[in-house]
Parts: sequence; structure tokens; C-alpha cells
Amino acid sequence: MSTSQWPLAAVCQMTATPDKAANFSACTQLVEEAKERGAAMVFLPEGFDYIGSSREETLSLSEPLTGDTITQYCQLARNLGIWLSLGGFHERGHNWGSDRRIYNSHIIIDKQGQIVSVYRKSHLFDVELPEKGVSLKESAFTIPGPSLVPSVQTPIGKVGLGICYDLRFPELSLALQRDGAQILTYPSAFTVATGRAHWEVGVINDC
Repeated sequence: MSTSQWPLAAVCQMTATPDKAANFSACTQLVEEAKERGAAMVFLPEGFDYIGSSREETLSLSEPLTGDTITQYCQLARNLGIWLSLGGFHERGHNWGSDRRIYNSHIIIDKQGQIVSVYRKSHLFDVELPEKGVSLKESAFTIPGPSLVPSVQTPIGKVGLGICYDLRFPELSLALQRDGAQILTYPSAFTVATGRAHWEVGVINDC
């Protein structure tokens, strides 16, 4: 258990596959361990539910918010009494029956197992890097979210929601900061080549 005076947040990483049951099992173990260590809130990555091996598989595995996957995570949060940030859920769009398109959704669940916020990714990632073998076109099957959502008051502070490529657009961060966000989140599932172009790891030494 944590003896810190500050609420503890757990940031968890896992390797998602197309096997949703296996992914849920892996995430459950991470969340349970975080709870045992005293975390008040757990952050899971983009694509925590699954990473499809093709566009068709990605679409076929998607679900609405009321589907089994989010229902299981709501139960997990309630059973453990912990807040969850689900960093990038493949949510079927409102016109799924006619257009078969999805949202990339960041979901916050409180410790009672209630969904308190859903942000749908605004900036979709399209890139062609033939020399690196990278060809991605998120816009081919994903609907851009219509707007930002208000920052969410959580046990660890007020959290502003973004996803992955959103980090390249500083206006989003500034708007969330003006809304009172104390923590900005960008759960991401970059490729190696694109990740190196977006992230720079720094070390902060205490003075």
C-alpha cells in the first residue's frame, strides 16, 4: 500500500492482440495489482480492448458503449472501488448499420462503475511512410469526434482527455488547461516509426 499523502495514479501498459478476452484478463491483472498498491485511478492505453490485424477485423470486433467490453470494465471498477481511464475504445458509430464506421473513444469510469465521460478522438492519424513500411489511414473507417469534453474531476485531480495524435494540436491542450485540467492525457498506440517522431523522453531531476 502507498504511504504517500498524495492520491496514487497507475499508468499501465500491455500488448493488445485481437483476442479481447485475453486482453481483458491482462488488463484485469494490472488493475488489481494497481489497487493492491494503493492506486486511486488506473490509466490503460489506446487499444486496450484489442488491436485488429486488418481493417475488417478492427471493424468486426468493435462494440457500442453498452456492449460486453465496457460492461465488464464498469463491473471491474465497481468491484475494486477504483477509477478507470480506458484510453482508446473501438466504439461503433451511431450509424453503424449503414456506414460501418467507428469512434476512437477515451472513457472515464468512476469507482461506482459509472461512465462519467466519453471523449471521441478529434484528430485522426493518416500517414504514408513507404520507406519504413508504414501505411495508416485512420480516417478511412473512423469518425472524428465532434468536440472536446469538459475536464473530469477525479481522485487524482482534474483530468483533460485526449488521444494519441491529438497531442500534435496544442489548441486542445490550451482549451483543456483553461477549463481547469491539472493532468492532460494522451493514451497512445503509435508504431515504432511514428512514435519516435512524436515522443521525447525526458528526465527531471529534483533540485
